[in-house]
Amino acid sequence: MHILLLGSGGREHALAWKIAASPLVTKFWCAPGNAGIAREAECVALDVADHAAVIAFCKRNAVELVVVGPETPLAAGIVDDLTAAGIKAFGPSGAAAQLESSKGFTKALCTEFGIPTGAYKRFTNAKDARDYVISQGAPIVVKADGLAAGKGVVVAKTVREAEDAIAMMFEGAFGEAGAEVVIEEFLPGREISFFALCDGETAIPLASAQDHKRVFDHDVGPNTGGMGAYSPTPLVTPAIHDAIMARIILPTVAGMKQRGTPFRGILYAGIMLTTQGPKLFEFNVRFGDPECQVLMLRMMSDIVPAFIAACDGELKHFDLRWYPESALTVVMAAKGYPGDYQKGTRIQGLEEAAKVDTVEIFHAGTVAKDGAILANGGRVLNVCALGATVTEAQGRAYQAVDRINWPEGFCRRDIGWQAVEAEKARG
Repeated sequence: MHILLLGSGGREHALAWKIAASPLVTKFWCAPGNAGIAREAECVALDVADHAAVIAFCKRNAVELVVVGPETPLAAGIVDDLTAAGIKAFGPSGAAAQLESSKGFTKALCTEFGIPTGAYKRFTNAKDARDYVISQGAPIVVKADGLAAGKGVVVAKTVREAEDAIAMMFEGAFGEAGAEVVIEEFLPGREISFFALCDGETAIPLASAQDHKRVFDHDVGPNTGGMGAYSPTPLVTPAIHDAIMARIILPTVAGMKQRGTPFRGILYAGIMLTTQGPKLFEFNVRFGDPECQVLMLRMMSDIVPAFIAACDGELKHFDLRWYPESALTVVMAAKGYPGDYQKGTRIQGLEEAAKVDTVEIFHAGTVAKDGAILANGGRVLNVCALGATVTEAQGRAYQAVDRINWPEGFCRRDIGWQAVEAEKARG
């Protein structure tokens, strides 16, 4: 098969690594890719936002499947345009991608189909939003309605923090994404990531995972795109898994079909485990980053037939198998992230780090220049490892991190802490 992967981050490197392992693949490209992806696929300098150029490339190279990694092209309707051109594409339509591209859309769907979530209201002006916050009190959550690269959510501990977030969003900090703001109830509990593969009618659960959003150890500092993850999480017991499928995933898939916008692709639910049971706080319409990295390490099945089955509506005849080991990934970021950071700094020691048992290093923001690997983004590397336990996987990942020579980079040192504590308690 001829396959084209779209994207350039750590998620896409993990997908490229997994797709390249499939015996079905005869030719494999990635656009635009990065220095790590170049080891798995031929990187091509295509502008993913130029749908006509992507379609022309596919026709010229007889591409049989396009896998779309990031949310922005999905929201822009690239799957619709590829499908209209007769090219099979994995991912939701632009209409179905509103589950991620509009917080208000998702909240309205939850209300319509009885999906458990926090109470909320939508606002198009700052005064009404401020009045609502004052009437509700804090803590409270303020969200830009549209796509804001994982940074459009403020969990305000005080009313003043919420007012500042409202002002920031309506003053254009996130551009069009902040033209409407959703304010919702703060849900206390433990946060987990839950993934399902969908074909418009059937949903197959993937392994559970836990992300670490805050930039510093002990969950301190601003939210980021994610500083590390592990899978599986002990917080998702069989009973919780079944409740999430029955109350959140399956009603969403059924509701989207009923509305005439069937969901095909990866449905990624951000779930809060509350005292009243699992509640949805957000949907994404693609693999999480960095959760994708740990899922790919643990997936035993060939991923290419899974993508094809999702595109063709054949998941009812399908299942996925997983390795029992735990996987953990540590994100190495450029100092200053998620604020201002320097590009072009040199990274050394990657070969030495990769020699640690079971370690895979996925590149996120890197570029190769004159034989050197340079940082080219905020989140730059994903250092991943497998282990019989999360504790073992964590030890191997940090052993590899310590072999990487990159003075301008940093990472959290406590990824997987909840699972490690649980393993210690069990003895």
